[in-house]
Amino acid sequence: MAEQPTTARPTNPGVAIVTGASRGIGAAVAKAAAAAGYDVVVNYSADSEGAETVVNDILTRGGKAVSMQADVSQAADVGRLFEAAAGRGTLTAVINHAAITGNLIGALAEVPVETVQRVVDVNVSGMIFMCQEAVRRLSTHNGGSGGSIINISSTATKAGSPGTWVHYAATKGAVDVLTVGLAAEVAKQGIRVNAVAPGSTNTGLHAAAGMPDRVEKLNPTIPMGRGAEPEEVAAAVMWLMSDGAGYITGAVLPVSGGR
Repeated sequence: MAEQPTTARPTNPGVAIVTGASRGIGAAVAKAAAAAGYDVVVNYSADSEGAETVVNDILTRGGKAVSMQADVSQAADVGRLFEAAAGRGTLTAVINHAAITGNLIGALAEVPVETVQRVVDVNVSGMIFMCQEAVRRLSTHNGGSGGSIINISSTATKAGSPGTWVHYAATKGAVDVLTVGLAAEVAKQGIRVNAVAPGSTNTGLHAAAGMPDRVEKLNPTIPMGRGAEPEEVAAAVMWLMSDGAGYITGAVLPVSGGR
């Protein structure tokens, strides 16, 4: 009988970058990665206080972490972020969570041009810049040790979020295509690329856009009858990063309660 793969992590699995990790799903992923032994670079764009809270929580629990400001929509900032990670050890995981909705609700025709541009810059260009640099650093063809890239998508790509966030849902569709294409491109370079697509999740995302009760209102449409907790999404990310998912690349894993 063939030896079964193990999900056990090494004592020191390396350095992980988590973008947009000052709150919500990103913060949950950063904490889960630290608990698994990663030295975590907690990225933030503006919420330094939130990032420091995440770092302090990790350090209090005996983990390793540091906060790092960088706007992923700026290629120069992305370069700084990866340089900071390189200074802490061997980079093995990049989790691209940073994304915005523009903090508004409405029909696509009503979304201001500057909001559309900013959302695309962060959610699409930023994701591409992060993936580009991750491949340069992780690829065994470039002397890297290989590793895992996890992109955070959304089940909003299914229905398109009409009347609320069509612009946001469209950017997440781009994330799915990026994931599938890049996975095939770098499969022989020691890099696995996957995505996690959360459904309705209990984070501050909805409240920031003026819909604090949105998750609760969507509960009747979810087969499991509730929204996800950030930690449940983080668990899916950690599994895709694990050896147990070693033969999985190019996947977009829904974490949506069946919706």
